[in-house]
Amino acid sequence: MNKLEGKIALITGGTSGIGLATARLFREQGAQLVLTGRDAGRIAATAAEFGEHALVLRSEAGNLADIDALVAQTKARYGRLDVLFLNAAVTNPAPIGHVTEAMFDEVFNVNVKGEFFTIQKALPLMGEGGAIVVTTSITNRTGSPNFPIYGASKAALRSLVQSLSLALIPQGIRINSICPGPVDTGGFQRLPLPPEVHSAVKADISGRSPIKRFATPEEIAKVALFLASDDSAYVVGEEIVVDGGITHVCLP
Repeated sequence: MNKLEGKIALITGGTSGIGLATARLFREQGAQLVLTGRDAGRIAATAAEFGEHALVLRSEAGNLADIDALVAQTKARYGRLDVLFLNAAVTNPAPIGHVTEAMFDEVFNVNVKGEFFTIQKALPLMGEGGAIVVTTSITNRTGSPNFPIYGASKAALRSLVQSLSLALIPQGIRINSICPGPVDTGGFQRLPLPPEVHSAVKADISGRSPIKRFATPEEIAKVALFLASDDSAYVVGEEIVVDGGITHVCLP
């Protein structure tokens, strides 16, 4: 049985990494898709891959005009929305002394303001049985000296999910979040680090993880499917940690 048969799902950040893996899984499970991205090459490749199964759009997650256009195009194409997966994010890693106002504003603009207003503006298209899934991060519960702003933005999302779960459940709409640990995605590969430092960081994180590796985007996508489908009909306002156990490690 296809768990999303006949459903309309919008995935922000849907042209790479976790978003793209989730789009593929949702399509296999019967969903029609709206996918957003920023990179022209990945947008074109995704549109070619999904064909008539998806509307693939360039959209800036923190730009309210783009969000309005995204919702309007979704309505024009499908008339409604059943699943909203808010996955687009920016990172801007830097220790506190190197964080600029522009970096701070970009992270909170995309990761918090953009997600809040996408939910607000998409709600008129959603009805009873709708599901909203938000990607947070283990940095919202574990200290990370090079990701203070990113972690704070994801902690804000965790709180937002808890509050909105109570606001939306009377409408029959559930909201939950996925809290990934280290995931081997294009975003990780694009972190602004020299190759040797990048390799060392990945090896260090893998070595500290109980499972001794990064997650694949496909592993996170399976949790997104659970939260988007009726399998999680009694799950409301929760954050599911998918991290291979790394947040349980007590470091010396």
